Amino acid sequence: MDAGDKARQVFTFFNEIAIIDQLSTTLLGKVLPDGVHPSHFAIVVHLARGGNGKTPGGLANAMQVTKATMSHSLKVLEGHGFIEVRPNDLDARSKNVFLTDAGRAFQAEAIVAAARAFSQFMRATHVDTVAELLPGLVMIRKLLDENRNPVLD
Repeated sequence: MDAGDKARQVFTFFNEIAIIDQLSTTLLGKVLPDGVHPSHFAIVVHLARGGNGKTPGGLANAMQVTKATMSHSLKVLEGHGFIEVRPNDLDARSKNVFLTDAGRAFQAEAIVAAARAFSQFMRATHVDTVAELLPGLVMIRKLLDENRNPVLD
């Protein structure tokens, strides 16, 4: 396989991931409550996984969105009672975001609903394929996360 074939293969790989992301995000959006977007759910998942007390700026960086977009998303989540935004005890100019019990319950319910939606078409062989691919995808995600600002020639 020559360099051009390898480059096309890498492009095709990431293009397939992008399509999978679009399709799965659309399906996820169908099981979330009205007014809650999959991007809002991603913030809840991030807080549940990474711990409470993140700043809005830190969340914006993690989600790779603008601070204004994050501010809007946090207002939506706060309106649903899924998060609390509190003053930072160490820096009066800053705030911290905390997942509420309602937010944790929402996350658990949304995961069950999404799993049920996906399970309608995922057969055991498909689940086995997912299990086989997962370690490689985690490695690629970490590689991309570590190289958010690559030097492009």
